[in-house]
Amino acid sequence: MRTILLLFFITLTSWSQTGNLTGKVTFGTDELAYGSTVIIKGTQKYAIVNDFGRYEFKGLKYGEYILETSSMEGQTRITKVTINKPNTDLNISLDRNGPKDLEEVVIKKSSIRKEIMEKGFAVNVIETQEAAKRNLQTNDLLDRSGGVRIRQNGGLGSAVTYNINGMSGNAIRIFIDGIPIQTYGASFSLNSIPPALIERIEVYKGVVPANLADDSLGGAINVILKKGSKNMIAASVSYGSFNTIQSNFSTTYRDKSGFTVKANGFQNYSDNDYEVWGRFVYNILPNGRYDYIRAKRFDSMYRSYGGRLEAGYTDVKWADNFSISYNGSEDYNQIQHGQYMTKPYKGRFSESAANVFSINYNKKDFLIKNLDFSVISVYSHRNDVVNDTVKWNYNWNGEKAIGLYGEPILSVFGAQQGAPTINHQKLDIFNTRAGLTYNISKNHKILVNGMFYTVDRNDKDEMLPELIRNFLATRDLDKSVTSFAYEMQAFQSRLKANFFVKNYYLKTEQVTPTILVNQDGQRSVVMVNDVRNTDFTGYGFASSYAVLPKALVMVSAEKAIRLPNENEIFGLPGQNVLANPNLGPEQSENFNAGLRLGPYLIHNHKFSFYGNAFWRNIKGKIVQQISIRVNEAVQATPFVNLGKSQSVGFETSVQYSFKDKLFAGVNLSKFNSLVKDKYDTNGNILPNYNKQLPNEPYFTINGNLQYNFKNVIQNKSELNLYYYCGYVDPFYTSWLEIDRTTAQFPQDLGLSYAFPNKQFVVSFDAKNIFDEQVYDNFAAQKPGRAFYIKLNYAISKF
Repeated sequence: MRTILLLFFITLTSWSQTGNLTGKVTFGTDELAYGSTVIIKGTQKYAIVNDFGRYEFKGLKYGEYILETSSMEGQTRITKVTINKPNTDLNISLDRNGPKDLEEVVIKKSSIRKEIMEKGFAVNVIETQEAAKRNLQTNDLLDRSGGVRIRQNGGLGSAVTYNINGMSGNAIRIFIDGIPIQTYGASFSLNSIPPALIERIEVYKGVVPANLADDSLGGAINVILKKGSKNMIAASVSYGSFNTIQSNFSTTYRDKSGFTVKANGFQNYSDNDYEVWGRFVYNILPNGRYDYIRAKRFDSMYRSYGGRLEAGYTDVKWADNFSISYNGSEDYNQIQHGQYMTKPYKGRFSESAANVFSINYNKKDFLIKNLDFSVISVYSHRNDVVNDTVKWNYNWNGEKAIGLYGEPILSVFGAQQGAPTINHQKLDIFNTRAGLTYNISKNHKILVNGMFYTVDRNDKDEMLPELIRNFLATRDLDKSVTSFAYEMQAFQSRLKANFFVKNYYLKTEQVTPTILVNQDGQRSVVMVNDVRNTDFTGYGFASSYAVLPKALVMVSAEKAIRLPNENEIFGLPGQNVLANPNLGPEQSENFNAGLRLGPYLIHNHKFSFYGNAFWRNIKGKIVQQISIRVNEAVQATPFVNLGKSQSVGFETSVQYSFKDKLFAGVNLSKFNSLVKDKYDTNGNILPNYNKQLPNEPYFTINGNLQYNFKNVIQNKSELNLYYYCGYVDPFYTSWLEIDRTTAQFPQDLGLSYAFPNKQFVVSFDAKNIFDEQVYDNFAAQKPGRAFYIKLNYAISKF
């Protein structure tokens, strides 16, 4: 049946007498004009020149066309072309004419976002060009995006989880260029990657496209690193409160043969010694009385650095892109407290290092016409260490806690978190993602994607008895996800639809040394082997319909599966996670219905609207077990499966601008994430039935203002003023009614000044200007008022 349909579409295409138009756009003869726009006049067809300087139109009817090619760095050019054969190649050369006005830049940028957002998925596209000039982290950008909530355990470098429309934790998959971020290790994360190295961030909510072949249950965040092959050098450095220093650089060089070399690097450091106060910040006096204080965090430093070197060829006959790259990174993170802030730690820290090698290849018209192929293979060797050997208890003054008789208090189990540990984890990770796309015709294509992920993990704790230490515990995990998709367009591209099927497979194997004692009291070590297999199939679709040229209706749905990852099954000591080998997968039925309006332009006023309603029906939700004993000495818990839960809500955003000088936006997200297990095995009503899941902020509002001044102090300079505010409604941090937070309303101010040549930009940011108490996970407090200054420098002509 599939063969008959394929032949039918190919035959239909051959009768329509259409051809493809491709080519390269350059400045002069060799400098690629990537990011330029090629429009076919008299139609709605356009193409964005890709990172390799090429554009492409498919399925053009035979005849004569007029092309309009524009760039913010060059003069617009009009070109005539005749299509009278299956394939026509036309190269276009532009003359430089300096920067164009802001309106043209916005039009080109929005067209890239438009292509992604019109596919029918509930998706945000975050561009980083403006944020790269300021002292904003990648997680800051995500936290200000509608429907997304970043939950962080403290300051720079602390553990982070993500909540999208009521789905959180590892139900949200994070990708770097389509590769799961856990491949790179803790030292190369969204905590450490600066916006300056990122082209854009795609945030998919609930329903995830097939090309991101992974077990994303509640959504996915795909970070696209900059890949332009334009010669350039850029660098920035910032300094601010809590002795926070951050810097990064990036450079690209490409010669006429297509040989391309890219390098970038980053560095982050912070003492994180900000003040904390409130319900959980108290010292226990010798007489047992609680002394609530305002104190500085004292053992919370974070340091990370890393770099990436890539070399290969772009836009050559045998490959659109072929590159070999190396990514190296390290970090050091002092751990100040456990799940709650009731007990400060001193001397507990983690270290991580990763060496990552990858090969990337993609080619259009691979082997046969209209067949596109891409593959990326990544090998990662990681070393993670958790060190916890200090035996004393400490108070929030950084001093040893004193008992009733004036003696320092020893910890219950011999260290800050539990038993003393110097635990080494060595991980070898291999990850391959490959995809084939066959363009049956202009309006029909099929896609096949596959991802294979394997982890070999070895644990060794120097503090364990030698008898056990000589036998290494091994943890192996193999995961594969395969997807098949069909995309189509109809009614002059007003209707777009995407249908897909995904298969998920997981195999885990744990070999654990266990001491056995016989009747004579003799001890021996037995290696216990535990092997488990999981296999599931999911499916879904996404569709959009343009009711009017600027009114888009979108619907998407998916039966999604999320397999537990290695940290949830095997445990992660550095983040207070215990092992749970019995952890099962979670499933969800996801549904979105949304509307996009605009942008509309009325007398210099431009505005747009987006709204989306969502429903998530979850079985076996994987969450970190919540302890109601917040005062207990050991605050480490495993991940467990809940029964049934349901998340229902909506999100909306409005964007407004005036004369490309004033920009304003507001977004709102509200949902209910409720437990739906009513009875236990004995038929008794469960106490948490129909209750809101704790530790999930369910009502948030973000607002921002920006005003642009031209020619301030110097001609052709640019001054931008910024204001941001965020509201978080009170939420519960445990099942107890008493564990309810207060409302949060932090506000930020900022400015940036671009000098006339646009090569040098200086910015200043004041965050949380009213010193609000802000927190996410289990009310673990984040930094208060802080100030930062940042310098940016870029060269693009050499």
